Amino acid sequence: MRRYYLEFQKDLAERPLPRNYRWYVLGLIVLTNMVVAAIPSMSMSVMSQEISLDLNLTVVQIGIVWGVASLPGIITSLLGGALGDQIGPKNVIIMGTFLSGLLGASRGLVGSFTSMTAVVVLLGALIPFVSMNGFKTSGMWFPSKELGLANGLISMGMALGFLIGSLTSATFLSPLLGGWRNVFIFYGLFGAVLSVLWVFTRPAPVEKVEENQEDMPKISMRQAIGHVIRSKNIWLLGLALLGVSGCIQAMLGYLPLYLRTIGWAPLQADGVLSSFHMISMIMVLPITFLADRTGARKLMILASSVLITGGIFLLGTGNAALVWPAALMAGVTRDGFMALLLTMTVETENIGPLYAGTATGLVMSFGGLGTFLAPPIGNSLAEMTPNAPFLLWAALAGFGLVCLLFVKNTAPELKANAVELAVAD
Repeated sequence: MRRYYLEFQKDLAERPLPRNYRWYVLGLIVLTNMVVAAIPSMSMSVMSQEISLDLNLTVVQIGIVWGVASLPGIITSLLGGALGDQIGPKNVIIMGTFLSGLLGASRGLVGSFTSMTAVVVLLGALIPFVSMNGFKTSGMWFPSKELGLANGLISMGMALGFLIGSLTSATFLSPLLGGWRNVFIFYGLFGAVLSVLWVFTRPAPVEKVEENQEDMPKISMRQAIGHVIRSKNIWLLGLALLGVSGCIQAMLGYLPLYLRTIGWAPLQADGVLSSFHMISMIMVLPITFLADRTGARKLMILASSVLITGGIFLLGTGNAALVWPAALMAGVTRDGFMALLLTMTVETENIGPLYAGTATGLVMSFGGLGTFLAPPIGNSLAEMTPNAPFLLWAALAGFGLVCLLFVKNTAPELKANAVELAVAD
C-alpha cells in the first residue's frame, strides 16, 4: 500500500502545475482547520450547559474539559512541526486529519467526565499535527510578500469556523440532529473525509527544489529542535502566545456560561460570542494586509495585544453594559494577532522554511500551556465573584504584551532597510 501511495504522489509531482494552484491549497488548509479544529471547538463552548447537564459536570470540571485539550498540545505542537520538517507536511496532515475526525466523532459516545476528558486529551494531541503543518504548507507555497496575507486568510478561516460553531451548534444543529452527541459525530465524520482531498493535493514546489539540491542540509529532529530553542525571538514569541492565547481561550470557554449565570438569555449570550468571532474575521485581512504593506508587524501586534488586554479587563469590571463593547474590543484583532505572530515566527532570523515547522511548533507549545492552565485556574475564581476570572486573564494577556515589547521585528521590508543602512555606514 505504501509503495502505491508513493508512486501516486510521484506521479502527481510530475504533472504540470495549474496556475494559481497555491490558492486551492490555501483554501483546503482553511477548510481543514475550520472543520477539524475551529467549529467543533466552539461547539464545545456553546453546548457546555447541555453537556454539563447530561454528564453532571461542575463549573470547574467544565473548565478542565475546555482547557485540557491544550495539555498534550504542549508536546505534540513541537513534535508535529518537527515531523512535518522531516517527512513533509502533507503526509502529516493526511494522517492527522483522518484520525482527528474519527476521534472528534467519538466525543459523542462518552458517558462521563472521565471519558470525555480522556477523549479530549487524545484529540488535543492530534490537532496540532494538522494546524502546525497547515502553516508550514502555507510558508512553502507563498512568497514572503504574500505570506502574511496567506496566514491571515488561515486565521480568518479559523474565525469563520468559530463563528459558525457558536451560531449553529447549540441553537440549530443540536435540536436538528437530536442533541450534542450527534453534533460531534457529524463534525468528526466530515473532518475525516477531508483527508481524502489531501491525498490528491499536489506537493509544494519547495519540496521538489529541496529534494533536488544536493547541498541542502539534512537535519534530524533533534538537531532542528536544538537549533530553534537557541533563538531568543522564538522564546519571546512563545511566551507572548502563552499569555494572550491562554487569556482568549479561557474567556471563550467561560463567557457563555458567565452570561447565562448573570441572567442573559441563551441566544443573547451566544450572540456576544458570535460577534466576537465575526469582527475578528472581518478585521484579520485588513490587519495582515496593512502589516505586509508597511512592514510594521511588531507595531501592529503590540496594538492588537493592547486591545485584547483592555477588552478582557472591561469584562472583569462586572458592568453588564460593557459586555458588548468589551467583547468587540477584544475580538477585533484576535485572529490578526495570531496571523502576525505566526508570520513573525517563520521569518525570525535563522529560521526560514527549513525550521518553520519546528519553530511554529515550539511557539504553539507555549500557547498550549497557556490555554491548558488559564481556564481551570480562572474558573476556580468564579466562586469569589463571577467576573473575577476575567481580571486574572487580563493580567495574563498583559504579560504577553510585555514579552512582545522585546521581540525583534521580523518584517522583510525592515530587514532590507537595515541591510541598506549597514552598507551605507
